[in-house]
Parts: sequence; C-alpha cells; structure tokens
Amino acid sequence: PFAMDPVVYDFAINDHGTIATLHDDGRMPRGYHSLVIPDLLRRNINTLSPMLRRELERVGDACRTETTESDLALQILDRILPGSATDRKTHQRLDDLLKQNGFDATSHEKLREDLQSGRLGLSQNRLSATVRIEDVTADDVIDARHAADADIVALGTQSIEQGEVAVVTLAAGVGSRWTQGAGVVKALNPFCRMQGKFRTFLDVHLAKTRRSSQKFQCRIPHVITSGYLTDEPIRHELNSRSDSEHVLVSRGAAVGLRMVPTMRDLHFAWEEMSHQLLDEQQEKMRSSVRAALTNWARSCGEASDYTDNLPMQCLHPVGHWYEIPGMMLNGTLSQLLHQQPQLKYLMLHNIDTLGASVEPAILAHHIRSQADLSFEVISRRLEDRGGGLARVDGRVRLVEGLAMPREEDEFQLSYYNSLTTWITIDRLLQLFGLTRDDLTKTERVAEAVRSLGSRMPTYITLKDVKKRWGRGQEDVFPVSQFEKLWGDMTTLPDARCSFLVVSTLRGQQLKDPAQLDGWMRDGSAAFVESLCHFDSQELRP
Repeated sequence: PFAMDPVVYDFAINDHGTIATLHDDGRMPRGYHSLVIPDLLRRNINTLSPMLRRELERVGDACRTETTESDLALQILDRILPGSATDRKTHQRLDDLLKQNGFDATSHEKLREDLQSGRLGLSQNRLSATVRIEDVTADDVIDARHAADADIVALGTQSIEQGEVAVVTLAAGVGSRWTQGAGVVKALNPFCRMQGKFRTFLDVHLAKTRRSSQKFQCRIPHVITSGYLTDEPIRHELNSRSDSEHVLVSRGAAVGLRMVPTMRDLHFAWEEMSHQLLDEQQEKMRSSVRAALTNWARSCGEASDYTDNLPMQCLHPVGHWYEIPGMMLNGTLSQLLHQQPQLKYLMLHNIDTLGASVEPAILAHHIRSQADLSFEVISRRLEDRGGGLARVDGRVRLVEGLAMPREEDEFQLSYYNSLTTWITIDRLLQLFGLTRDDLTKTERVAEAVRSLGSRMPTYITLKDVKKRWGRGQEDVFPVSQFEKLWGDMTTLPDARCSFLVVSTLRGQQLKDPAQLDGWMRDGSAAFVESLCHFDSQELRP
C-alpha cells in the first residue's frame, strides 16, 4: 500500500524445495553450548554420563585453542559469574526513568485510589447512557471552507507578519498504528516522494513553515514536541539539518507507570465489550487463559504498580493533553515568549495532519471569535472513527470515541476532529491560573498543571505487555494505563471554544499506510506539496 515509484520485488526461486544436509562432525550449535554448559558445571561431574563429560571436554578444548570460540567462552562466563556494579549502571533503573521523565507520584496515587474505588475504569470512560448526544447545527460552527473576504485575510496576514504566530507539532508518539504494532519514530518516517526525494513527516512540516515564513517575510517559530521514546532521534535529526535554527524541541514532561488491572476492568473487557465468537475448543482455551490472568491480577494486587518487567515496559505515555502543559513545565513556552515577546497565538497540530498550515483566513476567524481555543473539524468520512463534534446535553463539545455511550451515536455526527487547534496563549494561561511571568516558577506551574488535569476526563485502557522469561519463554499480561486527550479541553465550562469547519485536504490525517494510495490519487499529496518549500541545502556538508 505504500505510494512508492518504482515498487521493486526481489524473488529467488528454490527448485529443490525444503532440503537438509547431514553434518557428521559431532558439534552442537554454539547457542546450545552457552545455555547447557553452565548448568552442567553446577552438577557433580561424577554423576554425568560419559557422553556429557566428553561434551564438556570438547567445549573446553575449543575455548582454549580456537580463537573463533572466544565469544562462546565469554557467553559462558557471563552466565556463570555475576556482573560488576559498573555493568549494572548501564541499565537504567525504573525509578531513574520515572524521575527523568516527569512522573507525578501525587497524581499517580490519586489515580490508584480512583481505580480501587471504582470512580475510574473501563466502564467509567463512557458518558452516562442518559446523556443526550445530538449533531451540531450550522450556527454552532464557523465555515472556513470558502474563500474569505479581503478584510478577514488582511487581519490574519497582519497578525502573522507581526510575528504573533508559532507552530506546535505533536510528535511524541511511536506510530504503532502506522506500522500495525511496531514502534517507530513516525515523524522521521520517509513516507512519500515530493520534489524528487522521499520526505519524512518532519520534512513536510518544516517545509510548510519555511514557505510561510518566506511568504509573509517574518519569523515563525516551530516547536516539535517529543516523548521519552522519540526525543533523542528527533534531536539527532534536527542537529544534522541546516534549516532548524528556528525549531525548538519540547521533551515530554509527563509519563505514567502501568498498573495491574482491577478485576472489574478485566470482566468488563471480556464480558461487556464485543469479541469474536470462537469454536468450542478455542473458547475453552480462552476461558482457561482468562482464569489464569484473573488469578495473576488477584495475587499481584488490583491497581498495584506493574514493575515486574523491563523498565521501558512499565512506563506508558499519558496522552497528548500533556504536550502543551509539558511546554510550560520544561521551559519551552517561556523560552519561546522570551525570544519573541509579541507571540499571541499557537497553531497546534498532529504530526500526521499534513495539510495544516499557517493560513491567514483561518487565524482571522479564530481572532474574531475571541475564543480561547478554536478547533478545526472536517466533514466526517466513512473511515473517520473515534468521536467527533456533538451537542452533549445542549453543550457543543468534542466527544472522544472512548466516551461514546452507544456506538451508533458516532455515526450521526457530521464533523470529525482533526485535532488542529488555534490557541490564544494568554487565555490558555488563564485557564491554568497562570500568567507569562509565572512560567519561570517551576513549582507554581506544576501545581497549576496538576490542578487543571484533575478536572479533565481520564480514560482507562488495557494494554497487552509481553514479559520474556528467556530461553524462548514469554507471557503476555494485560496492564492498566490512563490517558488524557487534548480535545477534552472543550469539556471545561470556563473554556471559550469555537469550531472551524475546514476542507478535508487540510484536516485529514494519515493514520495507516493503506491510506497512502488514495491520498496520492485524490489530490491531497499535490495540495500538501504546494504548501511546502524544500530547501535544496537541507543537510549540512
């Protein structure tokens, strides 16, 4: 499904089928020896059979005389002798990772209490079944799809030319949906050929900002938010470029610690949510596995910290709501305002929303609405799943797919959230109870983020985590984690929000490689390319 030209397939034909060759040299594979020999050495040699004693002698001779066996000797020593304290320092401990990545122990304990008491859980993700969800009307949105009046364009252009706008690109995710499971740095994935070269998502967004800066003859700062899994590769990439002088990297300042799921959430996931019906024997096997996982959760303690794994398997990202608060916590927003005090607005967008750019008319609609936050929405297509814009008991807000009380409610909504948001900086700070001067006060900012975060909806999800025991043995355990989403800022009663309907070309997101073919054919790729200026001297010599 990748939009690549040419597509090359390299085949090799084996005319013999599956074949095997018998080697009569008496040697076992090297990996076999590194596993078996240490166990044999721990036993009394007099109890070993002549064959095993001969095996030990043969391995000993090979380790002493053959230089090619030196790695086998080291493998055996590593399994027999303990490593030094210096060697252990090369593996980061879990508590060190938590401290480095902004783990909030106070909020974590509050989350544990809510899970154990039942205030949070899989069933609590959904809005009440009595909530009335209706589609919005034309008066609830601002239609920005048509050509704007000259005065609208002039207002937005003036704001951009005065240096009042910066761009924030969310790139903290590892693109598991893009790869169907494998973790990658999605921002650095070369997904499409533009102007004679395969471009990454990051290339495209920086090229759009470069073109806008040249068009309006001004400096438009660009912030790339990263996470604990993507920060180092993104910084390395930007350091190798000559066009990143106005680019800041905002490392995520929040991380979560996974927990053992509650029995209530396990039963809800297995009994209340839809599953494929298997045949009789497979159903028996699935029931047996679930019984074992239930006993595991009960013995470990419901909502206890999940730490019995590699440290990186115990952490989890906490949702893109934390990206803007992260800019406050790590000092990026303060640095941005210090470098460009006239900044008033941020254009926040996801890394896979490729058509989003600094557009004067859309900025002007945000300014005229006098809103704290203006969210861009697009007309819903069949493949757009995960919530949308709705009236919830009469209040216009974005509703996430996890919060939908009934699956069919989503299909009656006309607009889908693109996540692109225009933010008035000072009004956003007011929502947090902060001013620009407060951004240098770390404890004050941390308390403000914790306070507003406690008012945001918290979604609980179950994720499968693999635990490898060694020697080819592994298990998969369900663990509990949480997330907060940026679109739920519309749930705050004191947040003034407006909603801008934009074209699909501007607002659609590339979540799956299978979308690429249609994206190339329907004019979306050409539209995005028209927004870009790719510098021919992108890389340093």
